[in-house]
Amino acid sequence: QVQLVESGGGLVQPGGSLKLSCTASGSIDGANAMGWYRQTPGKQRELVAAITNSGNTNHARSVKGRFTVSRDNAKNTVYLQMNDLKPEDTGVYYCNLLATNLEVWGQGTLVAVSS
Repeated sequence: QVQLVESGGGLVQPGGSLKLSCTASGSIDGANAMGWYRQTPGKQRELVAAITNSGNTNHARSVKGRFTVSRDNAKNTVYLQMNDLKPEDTGVYYCNLLATNLEVWGQGTLVAVSS
């Protein structure tokens, strides 16, 4: 069973940047897609960005132009570069792997944007 471990979260001021990493314990070559979701209290988990195994990306409208998802199959890692962070970006960010007959979630990493 593949496990996902996120890192890179933390406290940052508005306008700042963070880069999240999600490393899988096994190969991600077979993953149809990997993505980043975030959850805030009282709200449903929402998709932030996703990348397919062919490299196609999809970003939520609220983060388009500020966040960029990428993957490095050689390192079994997916990244989320977050620039120009806003207080409304605060939440727990979860990595997700989607493959045929398999879906895996990471444990989450907290991103807090506050002055």
